[in-house]
Order: sequence, then C-alpha cells, then structure tokens
Amino acid sequence: MSLHDPDVVRREYESEDGLRSRASVYQGVAGPDAREMVFTAVREAAPRSVLEVGCGWGELAARIREEITPGVVAVDLSPRMVELARERGVDARVGDVRSLAFGDASFDCVTANWMLYHALDIDQARAELARVLVLGGRLVAATNSTRHLEELWALVGRDQTAESRHFFSEDGTELLSRHFAAVERRDVVSPMTFADTEAARGYVASSIAHKHLAARVPELSGGLVATRRCSVFVAEKAP
Repeated sequence: MSLHDPDVVRREYESEDGLRSRASVYQGVAGPDAREMVFTAVREAAPRSVLEVGCGWGELAARIREEITPGVVAVDLSPRMVELARERGVDARVGDVRSLAFGDASFDCVTANWMLYHALDIDQARAELARVLVLGGRLVAATNSTRHLEELWALVGRDQTAESRHFFSEDGTELLSRHFAAVERRDVVSPMTFADTEAARGYVASSIAHKHLAARVPELSGGLVATRRCSVFVAEKAP
C-alpha cells in the first residue's frame, strides 16, 4: 500500500474515522502547535484570496474565512471531506492537486498541509500550486519529518529514513525551490505521549500505509513518549 496511490488515499478518506483517530492523539501535545504556525504563516501574508488544498473536514479553511478573509476556497480529493467542510460553511469542492480547476494567478495564498506526500506526481503538484498563485504570492505547506514519532515506529520495525519519499522536512526545501523564489522552513519538535498500549496501537492502526504493523506494538508498562517532528514551509513565488 502506497502513500502516493490516489486510489488508496481516496479510499482512506471515504470515511473520516481514520483521520479523526490520528488527530485525536495530537490533542494537548506539548510544545508549539504546528496547526497554529500554519495559520500564522497564512495571516502574515494578509491575503484577500486563499486556496486550501487537501482541506480535510475544513477546520482551517473555516478559521481563515472567519479571521482573515471571506475569500477562501477549499478542495479535497475525498467527496466525504468536502461534504464535512461544506457543513462548516466552507466553499469546498472535490479536486486534485495535480490539476487544479482554477485559472493562473487566482489566489494570493495557497496552503497545503500534510498532503503533498500523497501526490503521485509531486513535481506536477508543485507546479500547479505555483501556477494558481499571483506573482509574489505565498505557499504555506506543512509536512512531517522522516523521523516523526520514530520511537513509536521503531517498536514495530519500521525505518522511515529508508523509505522512498517526497516532500518531507528533509527534502521540502529542495523540492519547493524548483518552483518558488524563496523557501523558509519552520520546524516543530515536541514530545507526544501515548498513554498506553491501546493508544499506540490505535495510532498505528489508523495510519494509511502501515496499519498492518499495529499488532507488532508490544505491551507498554507505562505509556510511551515519542517525538513529534514536522515542518511548516513558507515559500514565495517570484514577483
């Protein structure tokens, strides 16, 4: 099973259950809030028009509409995610990052968070994100490190650093620099606690490509502290 297979991703997000299960683990994580850093990076640009690609259930898009600009549009590969985003009052549409249904220079800011590693053709995806931005526009894109939660994954024998990848913390700057004039990487490193064996197994079982490893999580006597490692990339399109 591949993170880059659009059919796999589409099936995964036919229901919100897996996403909600993964998201619940991050509630109350110590240290900086990566989602807040994404919102801050969007607000810094003072945009009048924003596109969120891979919007999930629309939490960020709804906040942007309420606190920054009403001119926000959201797209997601999953019809179910689009349905949930619309329930928040978001102008959400089914769409694929590899072929965005918007004209050139349509948005002041585009944000794509924890989703570009799903793109089957990452270069095409980056080119599309740049195309729909105005000259001087801003892309905000969050992703994980190959060492994200490495303490947990080590328990089940997964070596993330040995896996093929595109658009993670380690290679994001290089990849974005092919389409954007300036790229800044803002890292987040913070501890995250899995209270018990059930919590750790539940997280692994909710993953897209590695849920088959859940049974390998050993019995934990006192929980597990793992390290959350992710990055928010802020890229500017040349004016």
